[in-house]
Amino acid sequence: MYLDFQKAFDKVPHQRLLSKLEALGITGKVSGWIASWLKGRQQRVVLNGHKSSWIQVLSGVPQGSVLGPLLFIIFVNDLDDGVISKLLKFADDVKLIGQVASERDVDSLRADLQLLVEWSADWQMLFNVEKCKVLHVGYNNMCASYFIGNTEIQSTDEERDLGVIVHKSLKVSSQCNKVVKEAYSILGVINRCFLNKTKDILVPLYKSLVRSRLEYCVQAWRPYLVKDIELMERVQKRMTRMLPDLKNMSYPERLKILGLTTLESRRLRGDLIEVFKIVKGFHNIDRNIFFHRDIGVCRGHSEKLHKHTFNLDVRKFSFSQRVINHWNALTQHAVDCNTVNSFKRCVDHYIRDKGY
Repeated sequence: MYLDFQKAFDKVPHQRLLSKLEALGITGKVSGWIASWLKGRQQRVVLNGHKSSWIQVLSGVPQGSVLGPLLFIIFVNDLDDGVISKLLKFADDVKLIGQVASERDVDSLRADLQLLVEWSADWQMLFNVEKCKVLHVGYNNMCASYFIGNTEIQSTDEERDLGVIVHKSLKVSSQCNKVVKEAYSILGVINRCFLNKTKDILVPLYKSLVRSRLEYCVQAWRPYLVKDIELMERVQKRMTRMLPDLKNMSYPERLKILGLTTLESRRLRGDLIEVFKIVKGFHNIDRNIFFHRDIGVCRGHSEKLHKHTFNLDVRKFSFSQRVINHWNALTQHAVDCNTVNSFKRCVDHYIRDKGY
């Protein structure tokens, strides 16, 4: 369930926020500074030279500030008190996640939703029901109905989650189409605005403005269907053809001259780097959530991971499964690296040797 607060940053009650700060032990001069920063603000509307009267601002945290988002996080920090299901919070976006295999699970999820609704009413931070959505995932999902008050939350086939389109089938074609469309649009702007198309100009522009969009959070939605992989690769192919001197060359030759690799090989590289960070503890993530060590295998390096068997492609090609064969094929020297940069060099050698 994707839940959205109504004008979240503008509706934080000042007095209630200060009471939460006091409960956290923020008192004295610091509390006074924050109170004076929030209170005493006024606003008015100016339209076509006509001005409204000034009114006091009694709620909201000033946007565009460093302290504002922090105060908002403090205000909604106790939102998940008593909630059994998984609750994820990011700024004013809230996701309630639960597994529903029976009517009992549905009732439990509805009870958690009711707790959130009661919290929003108690703390004057109501949900915008029209923007709240339910995403039913899985073939055997019961697709139950969920309500905020007397209004049913609308179900959806896909939802944008922190810039990534999540489809109920968990396939990533919609996300691929979105980022490719954005990438072509930016390439068109570059092509029209720069007459002198040289390697020194186009490659930095491509890396910063185009490729960065194609690789945003790509470890979470890396494409596995051939049509999606080719769709994304065509963006880079078009960029390399924008250089007049390279038009008649093959794609591998153009990449070699420009010092680039295929997008698919970069995605593989990114996967392996993420595994290294998780296994070595560079990320504050429990490695057992994603991986289990393959015990009893003597050949290869000492950090081999166990690969499970799944029937569905969505699970086969998920991050924790698609990368295991490549990780297990690395050398002992690679997995023994102590820094991310040294591991990157080993991965580059591995990818180059394998011809990806």
